Amino acid sequence: MHGASRLISRLLLTLLVLWTVATILFLMFRLMPGTPLAAFVSPTFTAEQQESLRRGFGLDRPLHDQYVLFIGNLLRGDLGQSFFYGRPVGEVVMTAFANTMALTLSSLLVAYLLGALAGAFLAWKRGTWIEGVGIPVVLVTRAAPEFWLGMVMLAVFSFGLGWFPGGGANSAGQSFTSEWARLFSIDFLRHLLLPAAALALYLQGLPLLLMRTNMLEVMQEDFVTMARMKGLSNWAIVMRHAARNALLPVATAFALGIGQSVGGNVVVETVFSWPGLGRMLVDAVASSDYPLAQGAFLLIAATLVTMNFVADLLYSLLDPRISHASRR
Repeated sequence: MHGASRLISRLLLTLLVLWTVATILFLMFRLMPGTPLAAFVSPTFTAEQQESLRRGFGLDRPLHDQYVLFIGNLLRGDLGQSFFYGRPVGEVVMTAFANTMALTLSSLLVAYLLGALAGAFLAWKRGTWIEGVGIPVVLVTRAAPEFWLGMVMLAVFSFGLGWFPGGGANSAGQSFTSEWARLFSIDFLRHLLLPAAALALYLQGLPLLLMRTNMLEVMQEDFVTMARMKGLSNWAIVMRHAARNALLPVATAFALGIGQSVGGNVVVETVFSWPGLGRMLVDAVASSDYPLAQGAFLLIAATLVTMNFVADLLYSLLDPRISHASRR
């Protein structure tokens, strides 16, 4: 019962945050200098034509009427019409969102899986030459800028060896029966591999260092000493006992990393010309396509808030001490 009420309160808090974000976005694009129709209205339009457009988009109404209309449309999933693409914003952002999620999930899974294993291995090899070489290499890849890693990989594997395409998500002229067929096609996966590898190389430092630090603490716990006294092998102690208890912060960082990467991959998306959400957002702001920018901001914020909610639930599930502490 306590768990259900706690879940409901977290869910209500998440909805409150989303409503606040939507309200800020509504005010931001209407109170900023200029008109939201700046990119839509040609200088050759007459005053009557401009006023007709304002009425068409509902911008002649009082601000509170526009707000009620905005929230009503939002609840129905209607994000308006993109000025630049001439298509519904929901349709445009969901196509870019699919590309971004494919890039984000593939790179994060590789980075966190390899990072966690390597972190446990380096903790096990503490004080040896393997740790002496491994930690500086990890720090170098973590400190290297994403755009630099991407440009080096493009220069070597695409322009030099010709193994991978130089940009985009699909080859020109390709057609698919559905969005799922496109996302799982060989052509899409060939385009995805290089940007995902660059992003995974950049992201692996965080889970690796987190896992290593947690492992060093967990290895000092009493249950690890007891496992050693029972005669278990070092590998069994590390993987079956210590690693499982050290995974909690890594799992939380993974969930938060998804939300942060959805809007934060703009550098890698730009270097590889990847048609994702971050790159589309930059283009929308540059071209004053306010409905599209508003929809992209909202989707990024919704993903970030949702993943924070998931991370919160994960923390409670993986560490029961948190639930017990909140009851006291």
